Amino acid sequence: MAERLVGKKAPDFTMDTVVGSGEEFGKASLADYRGKWLILFFYPMDFTFVCPTEITALSDAYEQFEELDTEILGVSTDSVYTHRAWINMPREDNGLGKLNFPLAADLTHKVARDYGVLVEEKGVAQRGLFIIDPEGELKYQVVTDDNVGRSVEETLRVLQALQAGGLCPANWKPGMNML
Repeated sequence: MAERLVGKKAPDFTMDTVVGSGEEFGKASLADYRGKWLILFFYPMDFTFVCPTEITALSDAYEQFEELDTEILGVSTDSVYTHRAWINMPREDNGLGKLNFPLAADLTHKVARDYGVLVEEKGVAQRGLFIIDPEGELKYQVVTDDNVGRSVEETLRVLQALQAGGLCPANWKPGMNML
């Protein structure tokens, strides 16, 4: 059984990244996101079928996350060079095109393992999404089957509920009463 992470300090990380334009490489660490909310999401592999739908949907909604003082970082066990090639491939060809956030390479599998999403026998991450608060505490996690893409709308709703700071009933949305 996987260790419970919600309510604890998020596991630290430092990974190589490719920026969303696909032009430059960099590094990202948990410390880089201090003072902001972070959507950290893992996906199985580049050049697959469900993954680009999630990644591009998050990128298309980036301004909504930015308005909520939230950054996004995508992670897989592929290399930054593979990420770059996928970013430079047009969306109509099952590529990503330009993204509004970086993709990180977890080549050692340490970060996926620390977050409990590594499928050891395959060396790939499951679809895991984590919301980390500005102090570095993990507030939300969801892991899904590889065949099921995640909902950007639900991710935004949960983020807004967490930021509201109260008891939010099922299907709560901004403007609704809290408990």
